[in-house]
Amino acid sequence: MSNIAKAFEKGKAFIPFITCGDPSLEVTEKIVYAMEKAGADLIELGIPFSDPTAEGPVIQEANIRALSGGVTTDKIFDMVVKIRKNTQIPMVFMTYANVVYSYGTEHFVKKAAEIGMDGLILPDVPFEEKEEFDVVCRKYGLDLISLIAPTSHDRIRMIAKEANGFVYCVSSLGVTGMRSEITTDIGAMVKLVKEAKDIPCAVGFGISTPEQAAKMAGLSDGAIVGSAIVKLCKEYGADAPEHVGEYVKAMCEAVHRM
Repeated sequence: MSNIAKAFEKGKAFIPFITCGDPSLEVTEKIVYAMEKAGADLIELGIPFSDPTAEGPVIQEANIRALSGGVTTDKIFDMVVKIRKNTQIPMVFMTYANVVYSYGTEHFVKKAAEIGMDGLILPDVPFEEKEEFDVVCRKYGLDLISLIAPTSHDRIRMIAKEANGFVYCVSSLGVTGMRSEITTDIGAMVKLVKEAKDIPCAVGFGISTPEQAAKMAGLSDGAIVGSAIVKLCKEYGADAPEHVGEYVKAMCEAVHRM
């Protein structure tokens, strides 16, 4: 069983996202441990990029802060090496095609696999263009996570058939960020995926409260939260691990009850 599959083995999964290096890589490492202790099942580590097109203002600003602080892909790899000495929690990178291209696709994927990462999410790579990344990910045993959006109705089955790890269901059109309510028919999206392949589905974009997380987990296999956590990192800086831990604990309790 893959490490990612283990995240969904016990039931509904809570998946937090953080931007690496915001406010610093030392704090990011501590946040990972705090989130695991709080009950997180899988962690998304964002590698900052200068033009993160899928992100709303909260995560865009975090990317800029991290890059201004001197964060590089190699420094993030070094941080993961440290993290892997202390925990085997499933972890995936979320970044953009340009970051992987500029590093060298094979070099990036090989290194990510060697240091113990389990998967990769590239939100700006459409299904039709994923093959060049997927081939390399398969070669090194890294799951390339597929995203499905509310508009990709006819394409959902096609995407799901070739999906690995889990399917990231985008709850709303537009960019990441907290929303007061999510109106997309998540249940219908998940049903289409499951008809095509027996693979976990987790819902992200717009979730910020325990109630929303529980509702989305009730309709799928898990909930993904980024902006609300990144906001805490900005607000509390070096003290963020404690506050993020408390927030993640509340979210995990809500999701794991489903």
